[in-house]
Amino acid sequence: MLKVVLFDLDDTLVDQEGASRAALLDWLPELGLDLDDPEELVTAWGGISEDAYARYQRREITFLEQRRVRVREFLGADTTDDEADELFTGYLSRYEQGWVAFDDAVPALRRVRDAGLVVALLTNGDSAHQRLKLDRTGLTAHVDVVVASDDLPAGKPDPRAYGSACEILGVAPGDVLMVGNDVEKDFQAPLDAGLGALLLDRYDRYPEVADRIRTLAEVPLTA
Repeated sequence: MLKVVLFDLDDTLVDQEGASRAALLDWLPELGLDLDDPEELVTAWGGISEDAYARYQRREITFLEQRRVRVREFLGADTTDDEADELFTGYLSRYEQGWVAFDDAVPALRRVRDAGLVVALLTNGDSAHQRLKLDRTGLTAHVDVVVASDDLPAGKPDPRAYGSACEILGVAPGDVLMVGNDVEKDFQAPLDAGLGALLLDRYDRYPEVADRIRTLAEVPLTA
């Protein structure tokens, strides 16, 4: 029986991709980089960030270290820790200013809660940073439980992430529906771990996936 709807946060409830892109484009002139092809730089930053964050989720490096790795690899510079931290602040301040919840986020969370179900989050982000994001975007009051990867032995898509989240929530995997935008982390891996799962495909990128929705308004309230 469905008891919990477990949402991803970034690019599911909050437009992380849009905030990151806008922050980077505004940050680039400060770095003195060539802006002839800014989209190439956006793509490069995204790839570097994804790889560094995956290392953090595997506990190979800390949350702070993944930020430093991103700066060093993006600039191709062997900066000190303090230099990397200062440089990253230029991106981070812009990124945080750009956080916005999707229009369908609050209505969906309210609908789930009104149905008597628990509204929970499973995010790969740092707990303090993600809770700040929830506060800034007005989502905190609509979420019952937040489970961040630093509360867990590993982040998504490690199967331990889903099992540990269910333990924290006090429910069996079969009582949980995971909803998120990432095919591996929010769909296939939770299915393999025994949870129900729906892929949120806002931009029609995965037409081959049968169990997908285009908006959060389509989240079912029964299993």
